[in-house]
Amino acid sequence: MTEPGQIIHMVGSVPLDDAEAVFRTLGGRLAGHIVRIPDGETGRRRRWISFVNDQLKAHPDLEVDPTQPPFDFRQADGTVVYTVNRLRFRDGVDPSKVTFHTGYADDAIRNFATFDRLQAEGAIPEGVKYQVCMATPLAIAYNFMSPAAWDRFVETYTAHLEAEFARIAGALPHDRISYQWDVCQEVLMWEGYYGDRPPGYRERILSVLQRIGDMVPDGIELGYHLCYGSPGDAHMVRPKDMENLVEIANGVAARVRRPIRYFHMPVPKERNDDAYFAPLAALRLPAGTQLYLGAVHRDDDAGNAAKLEAARRYTEIAGIGAECGMGRGDPANFEPMLKAHLRLVGGG
Repeated sequence: MTEPGQIIHMVGSVPLDDAEAVFRTLGGRLAGHIVRIPDGETGRRRRWISFVNDQLKAHPDLEVDPTQPPFDFRQADGTVVYTVNRLRFRDGVDPSKVTFHTGYADDAIRNFATFDRLQAEGAIPEGVKYQVCMATPLAIAYNFMSPAAWDRFVETYTAHLEAEFARIAGALPHDRISYQWDVCQEVLMWEGYYGDRPPGYRERILSVLQRIGDMVPDGIELGYHLCYGSPGDAHMVRPKDMENLVEIANGVAARVRRPIRYFHMPVPKERNDDAYFAPLAALRLPAGTQLYLGAVHRDDDAGNAAKLEAARRYTEIAGIGAECGMGRGDPANFEPMLKAHLRLVGGG
């Protein structure tokens, strides 16, 4: 464990071949600064939730909703990253009886065995936790499902994630794992990214984030990564400041009944100004809940340091990281990003 302000938080995806390569690289390169290590979301999970969409499109109980136009997942600069046909339940299907096979639990249990072996060998420092990352039910619903199906789908898919999590919690030692919910589409909805927002969308988002947070037993560390999306190493929305991130974090922290260890919040590369960070003064996290700043950008040491300094004028920052996972960007950027993380905490 490192002193506050010296933690390096790896959000999730890492552009390496497999979980063992991720564990060995991060365990060795970031030793002394890292308190948890993800499996890197390699293989089919490299594109985050696209593999879930592939499964949904092939699901016998779902079909394309012909009343909905295709949805363009578009970056802030207008670039269309991908286009999806939104889905609905077929006529006559009872959503409560629909099952999914995402494999989240299989991956977590299998990769922990590798983590455990490497930690026993000394390749991963003692005390470092295994970080399990999972997309929320709303992430899948907002991106891939027809708005008319959102409510029913969220209930069904949440039940699936609860079953996946129960397998993970039943198989792995609670004191050695950390559980992170990846909160992206909720942030985009808060920002108006999806167009017309349903009535009560804010309360709906917070209630789902509370439900999935409370499903994690107290003995397992819990964190939330707030995100603006970065499939092409670029935000889907250019936020005016951190106000919406603060509102979401405050809402989740006030509702979740168990301890939350951390929130991670991103900072766009071009924002070093106080106006972006000023809303952090309104952040109300419980004692023991840390804030990690996604301030690390490649080839911008001065800007990274300026972001951290500006944020600390408004609240305590316990750790730093990138804006998002790095697995979906150019793999050539990974080594420079590792070095940038280390330089920001004075470790290289």
